Amino acid sequence: MKHSEAAQRQQPSLYLEVCSRDDEPRLPLHSSIVLFLLSYCDCKSFKVFLAVDKPLSWESLRSRLPSSLDVCDTPVEALPRLVRGCRLPAALDGSGRLCRAGLAVVLRHIINTTIQADPSRTDVLALLGFKKTCLKACAEVSKWTRLCEIAIPSAVEDHLQNPTSHHQQLPLSILALERRLAEPVRVHNDDKIRRQKLREQKQSGKNEAPGGPGSRSSEPGPGLELRAALAKLSVESVPSPTTRENSEIRKVKTAELPPLEHVFAEGLYFTLTDVVLLPCISQYLFLISKIHIKCQLYSTISERKPQNIAYIQSVFRKSSLCSATSHQQEHQ
Repeated sequence: MKHSEAAQRQQPSLYLEVCSRDDEPRLPLHSSIVLFLLSYCDCKSFKVFLAVDKPLSWESLRSRLPSSLDVCDTPVEALPRLVRGCRLPAALDGSGRLCRAGLAVVLRHIINTTIQADPSRTDVLALLGFKKTCLKACAEVSKWTRLCEIAIPSAVEDHLQNPTSHHQQLPLSILALERRLAEPVRVHNDDKIRRQKLREQKQSGKNEAPGGPGSRSSEPGPGLELRAALAKLSVESVPSPTTRENSEIRKVKTAELPPLEHVFAEGLYFTLTDVVLLPCISQYLFLISKIHIKCQLYSTISERKPQNIAYIQSVFRKSSLCSATSHQQEHQ
C-alpha cells in the first residue's frame, strides 16, 4: 500500500492565473509576486502551471518568465478539482490531496519548502522575519496582512487596467502604507542599535565641529539602518561589533534614543512583505511615470513627510539590490 502511494505521488505543483489584455497574455500581480519569490529563492521544488481560460500567445509570455523555472500552461478546465475550487495562486502537494490557496499562504509554503530542501538557506529563512511570523496572520484578522496581500495589489491592478481614471489622487492603500512607514521601527534588540546610532551621531558631530558643515571633504556614508540591512542581505555573514558603549551612551534612557528609520516595509530587514510590495510599488511607479505625473506623486508625498515614503522612492534601488544578492547566491 505504501509502495503504491509513493508511486502515485507526483512533484508538488503551483497554479498561477494568467489574464489577457488586447489578446496579449499578462500576469496579474499576485502571479508575478509568486514568480518573483520562486526566482529569488531559486526554488525548483515545484512544477508551475499557468492557468489560461483561452488560447494565448504562449511564446510572448514565456520570454517574460524566469528561465530557471519549469513552467507550462494549462486550460482552466483541466485544473485539478481541488485547485478549481480555490482562488489562485494555489499550491497542490505531491499526493494531490492537500491544496494551499491565498497569496501569503502560498508564499510562506514556498519559503518553507525551500528550507526543507536546503536547510542552509538562512537567507530564505530570514524572509519570515523575527519569530518566523511575517504575514502569518490571515487577512481576515490582520490589517497589515490585508493591506499587503489584498489592498495594495488590488489598487495597483485597478490602476494598471484603468491608467487614466485615478491619476488625480494616490490610492488609499498606498497612503495607508505611508502611515505605517511613519510609525517607529520596532526590531529585535533595537535598543542596542539605537544606542549605536546615538554614538555615531555624536561622533559625526565632533568631526564636523572644527570647520563646520562645509569643511567635510566627502559625502556621508550610508546610515546605520542601511548598513544593517546590507549586512543582513550579504551572502557572507558580517560579525556584529563587540565594542561596549561608553558610560555616557549607556546612561541615556531608551525613550531619549534616536528612532530608527525604515529601510524596508517591516523596518530594517528585507522580508516576505517586501517580496509582495516591491512588484506592486515598482509597477505603480512605472505607470505613474508612463502617464507623466510622477512629479505630482512626489510633490503630493513631500507635502506630508518625505522621510516616511523613502521606501517607495527607493524601491527600484532596493529591488536591484535584492536581485543582485540573489544572483550572487546562485553562483555560490
